Amino acid sequence: MNWFTGSIAYRAKVALIGLVLFPTVVSAQSVTIEGLIKGRSGDSMVVQTKENLTMVVVLNDATDVGQVQGVFKARHKEMSMAALIPGLAVKVEGAYDDQQQLVAKTVRFKGDDLQRAKAIEAGMHETNQQVQQNQEELQKQSEALKAQREALQKQQEQVAANKAAIDAAVARFGQLDDYYIMDEVTVYFANGKVNVDPKYAPQLLALADKAKNVQGYMIEVRGYASVTGSVATNQKLSEDRANNVTNILIQQGKVPLTRMLAPGAMGESDQVGNAKTAEGQAENRRVVVRVLQNKAISGI
Repeated sequence: MNWFTGSIAYRAKVALIGLVLFPTVVSAQSVTIEGLIKGRSGDSMVVQTKENLTMVVVLNDATDVGQVQGVFKARHKEMSMAALIPGLAVKVEGAYDDQQQLVAKTVRFKGDDLQRAKAIEAGMHETNQQVQQNQEELQKQSEALKAQREALQKQQEQVAANKAAIDAAVARFGQLDDYYIMDEVTVYFANGKVNVDPKYAPQLLALADKAKNVQGYMIEVRGYASVTGSVATNQKLSEDRANNVTNILIQQGKVPLTRMLAPGAMGESDQVGNAKTAEGQAENRRVVVRVLQNKAISGI
């Protein structure tokens, strides 16, 4: 082998090594996106960015979730993943894994945005027209993502199978507001009390165990109060009741945080009992716990 032939062979080996390493380098690059959470299911959420793109973001135990604080937003308060609810404006920093999924390292949001998102979630009742518009918009975004995936496939053939999985996830998240109720438990409270009566613990733990057999389950906890007392006091009572029930599910029932929706403080809304009678007021001092399954995930 002469010097010229050996040089060509060496260059070919270097080029081949570069092609093998290229996807790893791309995957390791840090990515930052900002936008609104459009849907959430377990350890995944769909974010619509400021550029009007829809992205699936993967959450894990290492994801740092926090609420920014201070005049310069330089500090943050650690929060649970339960705070990541639809309608919340977030800033996500992460990196693509070897399957080209964006894995979140940090998720940040403002306190005002969280309160606004909670208010929307508690009182939102979408009309059929709004649902149709959302589906049409999602379809447009899905088509844009498909074009991006096709361009990426020309560069990296090895990620083609994973792109199909991302497309399917986007389609499933399009129906996040359409749930089956798989199980339900109601916990009642004494007037002005927020501690959970021990007699309800077995029911809550049984619900948590049954939920783990439901594919893609989410657990919703909503607290309520009777109209006795001030509106502000009743709002706080409903919040504390919901939080205490949630703590039992997480701490004793071992329900992962990624399977819990943010507890809902419903205050005096949705009165089910006659507020003029003691029996009716007792019915209204409650927390309703539901095991939900998205209809798109169930396949029914």
